Amino acid sequence: MSSPSTNKGNAPHQPTVLITGAAKRLGREIALKLAGLGWRVAVHYRDSVEDARQTVADCQKLAGQSQAFRANLSNESAVRQLLPQVVKAFGQVDAVVNSASTFEFDDAKGFSFEAMDKHMRANAGAAVILSAALHDHVSEREGAQGVVVNLLDQKLWNPNPDFFSYTLSKAALESANTMLAQALAPRLRVVGVAPGLTLTSTMLTPEKFQAMHKLSPLGRSSTADNITQAVAFAITNSGVTGTTILVDGGQHLMKFDRDFSML
Repeated sequence: MSSPSTNKGNAPHQPTVLITGAAKRLGREIALKLAGLGWRVAVHYRDSVEDARQTVADCQKLAGQSQAFRANLSNESAVRQLLPQVVKAFGQVDAVVNSASTFEFDDAKGFSFEAMDKHMRANAGAAVILSAALHDHVSEREGAQGVVVNLLDQKLWNPNPDFFSYTLSKAALESANTMLAQALAPRLRVVGVAPGLTLTSTMLTPEKFQAMHKLSPLGRSSTADNITQAVAFAITNSGVTGTTILVDGGQHLMKFDRDFSML
């Protein structure tokens, strides 16, 4: 799956990837990267309708075929319907990138079952269901192999107690990364990519983002291009599974007592 292949009739075959949370931010950057490599891109979104339309239009300029799919990843029924919808539209799916993420602040004292459940459903549960669905789908095609890439977080290797429920959900996904690789081989590879501080947000001023971005052994954290390259590598290298690639400029080697946004 390193590049579009040719079938017996010499017609080009474009592999298809479903990317969750692809309307904006890192999901959008991953979508554009893979479209540029010849992949047909299924753009998942929840509420960002206009952003999803723009991502689809931009992917179409690069790869020729892209389509948006709306689903609430906290809703199990919606998650279970998502991959079949993409298969119906594209004929087949070769990869899933779980990029969508619920990221809301809580701490140990403010922790609640409701907050934990909200993060677990969207950040971990949806990824497990989509992985199993992709495995079933590729198993229907003789000799086919699929791949799932899960976006994690460098803070799992450098923990702090901020964003408590979010961190629990990413820790669960990191464990699922290993177990899914075991359970769904040889048909499915499962690989994690863990970014450092990559894109700014409303929680950081531009000046604070630049200062935080420099806090790493390499003098910079990850860029969007660094992350998209890692995802492309994970998808196309058939020898990689059950592991996580940390792409953070070495930030996981440094001790941070608080989340970047709280420093």
